[in-house]
Amino acid sequence: MISVGQRERATQHRVIEFFIAELGYRYLGDWQKRENNRNVEPELLTAWLVGRGVDAALIPKVLRQLDRAASLGEGRLLYDANKAVYRLLRYGVKEKVGAGEQHQTVWLVDWANPQANDFAIAEEVTVKGEHKKRPDLVLYVNGIALGVIELKRSTVSVCEGIHQNLDNQKRDFIRNFFTTMQLVMAGNDTQGVRYGTIETPEKYYLEWKEPLDPADSSPSYAELSSTNLLDRQLAQLCSKARLLELIHDFMVFDAGIKKTCRHNQYFGIQAAKASLRRRDGGIIWHTQGSGKSLTMVWLAKWIRENIADSRVLIITDRTELDEQIEKVFSGVDEAILRTRSGADLVARLHAHHPWLICSLVHKFGRTPEGESDDEDGGSSDDFIADMCRSVPLDFRAKGTLFVFVDECHRTQSGKLHGAMKSLLPEALFIGFTGTPLMKQDKKKSIEVFGPYIHTYKFNEAVSDGVVLDLRYEARDIDQRVKSQKKVDEWFDTKTRDLSRLGKQQLKQKWASMQKLLSSRSRLEQIVADILLDFDRKPRLADGRGNAMLVCASVYQACKSYEMFSQAGFAGKCAIVTSYQPHASEIKGEETGEGLTEKLAKYNIYRKMLADYFEQPEDEAAKRVEEFEKLVKQRFINEPGQMRLLIVVDKLLTGFDAPSATYLYIDKKMADHNLFQAICRVNRLDGDDKEYGYIVDYKDLFKSLEQTVNDYTAEAFAGYDKEDVAGLLKDRLTQAKADLDNALEAVRALCEPVKAPKSQPDYLHYFCCEPGADEAILSEKEGLRLTLYQLVAKLIRAFTNLAGELEEAGYSATQAASIKQEVEHFAKVRDEIKLTSGDLVNMKQFEPGMRQMLDLWVDADPSETLMDFEELGLLELIIQRGPEALDGLPKELRDNQESMAEAIENNVRRTIVDENPVNPKYYERMSVLLDELIDLRRQQAISYQAYLEKVRELAKQVKHPHSHSQSAYPASIDTAAKRALYDNLGKDELLVARIDAAVRYTKKADWYGDRFKEREIAFAIAEETKGYDVTVADVMALVKAQPEYH
Repeated sequence: MISVGQRERATQHRVIEFFIAELGYRYLGDWQKRENNRNVEPELLTAWLVGRGVDAALIPKVLRQLDRAASLGEGRLLYDANKAVYRLLRYGVKEKVGAGEQHQTVWLVDWANPQANDFAIAEEVTVKGEHKKRPDLVLYVNGIALGVIELKRSTVSVCEGIHQNLDNQKRDFIRNFFTTMQLVMAGNDTQGVRYGTIETPEKYYLEWKEPLDPADSSPSYAELSSTNLLDRQLAQLCSKARLLELIHDFMVFDAGIKKTCRHNQYFGIQAAKASLRRRDGGIIWHTQGSGKSLTMVWLAKWIRENIADSRVLIITDRTELDEQIEKVFSGVDEAILRTRSGADLVARLHAHHPWLICSLVHKFGRTPEGESDDEDGGSSDDFIADMCRSVPLDFRAKGTLFVFVDECHRTQSGKLHGAMKSLLPEALFIGFTGTPLMKQDKKKSIEVFGPYIHTYKFNEAVSDGVVLDLRYEARDIDQRVKSQKKVDEWFDTKTRDLSRLGKQQLKQKWASMQKLLSSRSRLEQIVADILLDFDRKPRLADGRGNAMLVCASVYQACKSYEMFSQAGFAGKCAIVTSYQPHASEIKGEETGEGLTEKLAKYNIYRKMLADYFEQPEDEAAKRVEEFEKLVKQRFINEPGQMRLLIVVDKLLTGFDAPSATYLYIDKKMADHNLFQAICRVNRLDGDDKEYGYIVDYKDLFKSLEQTVNDYTAEAFAGYDKEDVAGLLKDRLTQAKADLDNALEAVRALCEPVKAPKSQPDYLHYFCCEPGADEAILSEKEGLRLTLYQLVAKLIRAFTNLAGELEEAGYSATQAASIKQEVEHFAKVRDEIKLTSGDLVNMKQFEPGMRQMLDLWVDADPSETLMDFEELGLLELIIQRGPEALDGLPKELRDNQESMAEAIENNVRRTIVDENPVNPKYYERMSVLLDELIDLRRQQAISYQAYLEKVRELAKQVKHPHSHSQSAYPASIDTAAKRALYDNLGKDELLVARIDAAVRYTKKADWYGDRFKEREIAFAIAEETKGYDVTVADVMALVKAQPEYH
């Protein structure tokens, strides 16, 4: 039995017995007074090697080589020595008996047969270094110390054991003892085990979590499930087979840092192994920041060592990811070849070497403004075309090929997969993503890769302390038009020569919310707002943390940068986008009317580069990539010197900066993009960074709530192979129907055009003669508008199916005819636009329209709509039952009303879940929720007020004591007492008697133990004699209180 506050030595003795009786280790004894304790015990290792039949003449040479590998001094660090020892452990010692003899491999561990090794445990192992130290427990395998455990009593934090381990590795103590060490552990009975390896910082010590029903767990898992937490986790880490597997397959020396796996990486790879053995592909979804790159490393190494003639190709779509993959593999001493082009990739696959290749597929993206924020300057289509052009007639990829596709949720993965699948029909594809498959991508993604192999969701990572939770604050900047009359007069004067449709197009472009929200006065208020935060927010003010601002366009980013620089941030902020200030960018932009947006971007970007490098603009403009690299490094390593990065799309994925603490969002975002963006600020970075902070200027809360739910739900479970097989047909069938319908609609509209339907015929039908009356003008405008819309729809439908026309059921002749017809109608539309005057030269009006907004639209300082204070997003949203949102149809999930209902249902779910803790209190919360719902349905509540009430209700549900303390007598000062008081007639004396009886009577681990529960019930019965309550009702309340457990 484990008693409360059990002493360290008692825990230690029990753990030793557990290792001997349950795990089959041999006890070496208490080595406190034993002389010359070492991390390699020569007698034990020699005995094991002799038993293996190793030549006696080899054994001393093996011991000497092992000693040399483990030696320190003369500039040799613990990392270097440990790495050298690990190589000998994993790959064996190469030695020969004498001159002229062949080298033999002497294995120090029998990796294939765990039971053939000598597993032993010693306690109180006194080690001499610069000063003596005495680790509590040391695990030896064949006489080599591979694990160390520091134990603490149940009332002392496991962190104290971690600190001891870290102290022991210092030069002043017993650093030399850790040159062989693989797992470094600390534990107690209340917190279990935390594990790392040599020189692991405290914040990166991990807790092991076994799946409830693991497919690949130790044979004794079922028996161990009833033991206490410390014993159970030690068994899961140190059972013979598991310990050797962790050491052999899950240690890595990554660019100067030794690392081991997290539980999600281990079980993800176990699931992937099973999938690969069945020759099945699929998707590994491990949330942002949970070590996806190292999962790739370990899986690739396993494939290389366990599947004959295997090769691995890793595909990424961004330079940052490509560089990151190369850096990780190179850091672990695995040579990886980065291909230069599609043609280079084909050539490398056609050869037998190398076994490990990574290739970048450039992704071309456009911002909502239609301007390129192209991440890498090319497109997946270009890459695929280049690849296909380069395929020789006799091409066949050599070896057994496995293709890893990073960020596989992206839209281009379907096109890429089609090309790669035709090129590599025998390859097996594994998708990796930090985000789930959103519903709109579901069919395509499942069709491309197959079902999920393993998932590790955002809320799991937060719970495990792998990443930080996020805090959200909504801010609003109110705007108003100073003089509507002046705006109307200005517009009429400037556009008097345009057709009515032309004026309408200009109004549509410049009346958009995006244009309004990028007005100078509004940007000035945002800049002032952020500058104030840098003065008052602790992490920003002290320079330990920094921030990112997400803008809606490159133009807005440039104007914001200009304002920050003028306000004192010059040299300490930078724009990072894919924009290149080349002269070609401004060709044809000069209209004589003033600066267009392109000219403004060009000028600001060039000045930024020139100021940074202190060079003339023409020279500095050639150094954009170097600039980006330098400012990113400074942002990560010197946050006080690079305080703010201004971005549009770039850096919102694949950019890890632990210093990044605040993310300011002034751009409409959703789904993958929003989730990846907010995860830029959730990396661990010291004790003073407890959360990542999201400041939202675009009312994204409901979108953000849904996004986080999507990223923590079991997104698309339940897909069988039979379901996957039909997806391709379903998608192509619908796409073909869309194209047929769009083409038929355009044909029908143009049917009345007179034969032979030449250019004059189309112009006569859709355009007016000069001087036409109002009725004809309106009729023709309507026809032209319909044409423009239908042709745009036709082009979209054709583009969606362009590469798969024959697969959709069209013959080659039909496909060519459709393409020709689409091109014809596109040309007809363009000619009609030109002739009618509907084609507006937007550049000509751009400077003036921008001036109009800057002159006549004013903005007020920001107001905080909502700051959720201590409530992280997970507290506010996730723990309220995200599954309640999964069943909503897309059209409802996109609807603001349905999203409000979802939030309310999540809160109600928590009320139901928490009800057993204090039924009376949560009945009151349920009434408050019903009142909030009534208010919203009557539209008697604004967005801001709605958020306020959501927050207040959530806080009351989550932390009832902080909102109701004043309603209780002074003695009713805990949650358990409040629950008893609310539900037992508000009798203060009775509550005190029951509380005291429970606390005095309860024993450790009483909950669920029938005999211990009966003792508490008897005590309650004594205290409630003469009261109108039942023991069963009181026991139900007591069992629901966490503080009694």
